[in-house]
Amino acid sequence: MRSPAWTRDELLLICSRLVDSDWRQLRAYQASTRELAELLRSLPLHLGAAHELPEFRSATSVSRKSAALITSRPGYTGPATRGGQLTREIAEAFSAREAEMMQAARALEAGISSGALVQIPEQPDEMGEDGSTAPEGRLLARWAIFRERNPQLRKQKIAESKRLCQPLQCSVCDFHFGEMYGALGADYIEVHHVLPLHAAGPRETRLEDLALLCANCHRMCHRSHQGTSWRTPDALRRVIARGDTAGDSP
Repeated sequence: MRSPAWTRDELLLICSRLVDSDWRQLRAYQASTRELAELLRSLPLHLGAAHELPEFRSATSVSRKSAALITSRPGYTGPATRGGQLTREIAEAFSAREAEMMQAARALEAGISSGALVQIPEQPDEMGEDGSTAPEGRLLARWAIFRERNPQLRKQKIAESKRLCQPLQCSVCDFHFGEMYGALGADYIEVHHVLPLHAAGPRETRLEDLALLCANCHRMCHRSHQGTSWRTPDALRRVIARGDTAGDSP
């Protein structure tokens, strides 16, 4: 049995350490590399027999992958290594959007250190229909979906809207479940965090952080497209107004 393929989440964490080290290779003998290896082995991504393999996310394997990420950066002119497509994608993302990617890495580490990510079960929509995951990683997508499905937050947001005499309709397309489905759709609406975890951080959710959305608009806010894995309701309204996704941005 071979060690499982590297995931976005894992490469995200390695790249964040490379940024901190000014893109110098992480060496297996360094205490910081050994600590990172332990962190990677603790992620709830690879279950079963993989953890019994001596090479599984060892300090040596982390060091080799850090070298592959370095040589995959745009403009690198030294000897090439065989890192694979995902390695190139992550290296390019850090070159193009370092601040955003570092935010995602910090949010991921915060979720791991607090224990929140370890406790969250797999969510049905954390991976796309084609098996792809969001650019900021599967675990942050899992966390975002889980917290949006918190029934207490949804109940509180609906109660606030009623108190303010606001209609329970989609804030993007104005779809109203009650008007369409009658009693079946009464008081039904989904909630969406206006800012994702990698932008807002794992702070306590406030009601003003939530928007009411229909199921379709909610899915479109989360759908990965043209290098963007999320968009605000305002951005989605602009997409609808244009009739295309040119210049898609949060």
